[in-house]
Amino acid sequence: MIEYRNLRVAILGAGSVGAQVVSLLLKHGDELAQRSGAGLELVGVAVRELDAPRSAQIPRHLLTTDAEGLIVGADIVIELIGGLEPARSFILTALNSGADVITANKALLATHGPELFEAAEQVGAQLYYEAAVAAAIPIIRPLRDSLAGDRIVRIMGIVNGTTNFILDRMDTAGETLESALATATELGYAEADPTADIEGYDAAQKAAILASLAFHTTVPIDRVYREGITGVTIEEVDAARKAGYVVKLLAIAERLTDRETGVEGVSARVYPALVPRTHPLAAVHGAKNAVFIEAEAAGDLMFYGAGAGGIETASAVLGDLVSAARRHVIGGPGVAESTNANLPILPISNVQTRYQISLSVVDQPGVLAAIANLFSEHGVSIETVEQSVSSTTNLAGETLATPGATLVIGTHEASESDLSATVAALNSSAVVQNVTSFLRVEGS
Repeated sequence: MIEYRNLRVAILGAGSVGAQVVSLLLKHGDELAQRSGAGLELVGVAVRELDAPRSAQIPRHLLTTDAEGLIVGADIVIELIGGLEPARSFILTALNSGADVITANKALLATHGPELFEAAEQVGAQLYYEAAVAAAIPIIRPLRDSLAGDRIVRIMGIVNGTTNFILDRMDTAGETLESALATATELGYAEADPTADIEGYDAAQKAAILASLAFHTTVPIDRVYREGITGVTIEEVDAARKAGYVVKLLAIAERLTDRETGVEGVSARVYPALVPRTHPLAAVHGAKNAVFIEAEAAGDLMFYGAGAGGIETASAVLGDLVSAARRHVIGGPGVAESTNANLPILPISNVQTRYQISLSVVDQPGVLAAIANLFSEHGVSIETVEQSVSSTTNLAGETLATPGATLVIGTHEASESDLSATVAALNSSAVVQNVTSFLRVEGS
C-alpha cells in the first residue's frame, strides 16, 4: 500500500516522445505508482502551441505555455523539448528548486553536462538521462551502476538508426547513398534535414556521453573526432562485402596510451568503419542500435534494440521516472556523476587499428614495389593486396594515354598518424593517380 505523498510530475514538451510519455503515464500511472512506492501526479505539460497536432491525445487541462510556472513546485521535471536553449535554463531552474530532472537531450548533455551535473550535486538533486543514448536500450544505468566496479576497456556502438538504415540498404539492397537516404526519408527514419545524422553529429554527442560515463572523465563534445557517411560509396560497400566486411558508422570510446608521453588517456571518435561479418555488430540491420562493451572482468557485453522512436524512448523516460520516485521515497541526496578520473582526452593520431586503402595507380612495371616502399618508409605494414586493371579506353572509346589499375590494400595494425603520413606520400607519388578511399577496420 502506497503511504508516501503524491509526487508532482511536470513534463516539458509534447512532441513524439513527450506525447507518448504523457499517454503511458496516464494509462499506467497506478501500476507505476505501485512500483515507485508513491503516487505520480501529472501536474501539467508545457508546450509552445496549445492546439498543435500531437501523436497522442493529451487532456486540454494539462497543457500550458508557462513552462517556468509549471516547474515551480514540481518534484520531478521531465525535459523533452530538445535543443540547448531554453532546455538548459529550464533544467537549471528545476534543479536549483530541488527537483529531480529526467531528460533525453543528448545535445544538451554533451555540451553542458558538467554544468548540469554540478548544479544537481549542489542541491542534492538527481539528473537522469537513460533515454539520451540509444532510446529504449538500457545502456546508461549499466555503465553508471552495474559496471562501476569493473574497468571498461572499449565501447563500440551503432548509435544512430538513420545512418545504420542507410548503410544497411547500401549493403543488402545495392542502393547508392543518395537512394538509401531518400528511402530513409520516405519511411520517416531521416529528418527533412538529415545533417545531424549523416555527418555524424548525433553519434558524436552520444559518444561523448558514453565515454564520460565509461571512463569517469568529462569528455567535451569538441574533443570527439567525427566523420560522417557522406563519403561512403557503393563501390566501397561492394568491396567490403567481397572482403568479408560490412560498413557501419561507429561511435568508439576506448582507453589508449599517448604515444609521446606513455600516459593512459581516452579516445572518443565517430567514423564509418569496416566491421567483420563475424562480429555481432555486423548483424545489426535496419534502424536498430547496438552498443558493444569490452570490460576487463565482465568480458564482452552487447546491448541491442530500438535506438529511436517516440514510444521506445518513452520507455526509457518512464524507467527513469520510477527510479526518481523511488529516490524520493527512500530519501537522501542524489548520486553525483563519477568524473574524478580526469584522464586526458587523446587526439585521433593515437589510435591504432587496421586500414583498407583503395588506390588508382598507373599500370606499369614497378608500381607495386614503389607502393610497398612508401608504406614501409612510414612504418605501415601491408597485409593484403588486390589488383584489378582498369579499362584502357574512356567512355567515348578513345585509348587512354596512361592506362590505370586499382589496388585495394589491407594493412596490419598501424597508428593513425603513420597512416596519415602514408596517405600524404601516396597522394604525392608519381605512380598514384588517386587515393580513392580509406576505411578503418574495427572489431577484428
